[in-house]
Amino acid sequence: MIIVSACLAGYRCRYDGKTVPNEAIVALVKRGEAIPACPEMLGGLPCPRIPSERTADGTKVLAKDGRDVTEAFQRGAEETLRLARLYGCGHAILKARSPSCGYGKIYDGSFSGILREGSGVTAELLLENGITVEVKD
Repeated sequence: MIIVSACLAGYRCRYDGKTVPNEAIVALVKRGEAIPACPEMLGGLPCPRIPSERTADGTKVLAKDGRDVTEAFQRGAEETLRLARLYGCGHAILKARSPSCGYGKIYDGSFSGILREGSGVTAELLLENGITVEVKD
């Protein structure tokens, strides 16, 4: 079983209320081979919501209006890990560059579109718990 970013599975859960469906991931979910999850919504954030980015040092997640949303991102990561364990997921396919799901490259916290090396809160937690992560646009 695979856990996937819900926005890639066609759910309207992105910060802007939109979706970015990946047909291969939609097919995995339809066949019952993948579980969709949106860590940000699992953490209690609304949809749509103000965009957020991880700070350059990786210690916080801030919304564009300056609010600290780190706790919601952490709670969502923990809930996603709980779901992954519940369904026996050893692999995750997550949304690239997201402050939750990004892996390898995420936005730098300046809201200027600049990428830096790093991973989102959920991607990090899944990796720390032995779940492999790949990202898709």
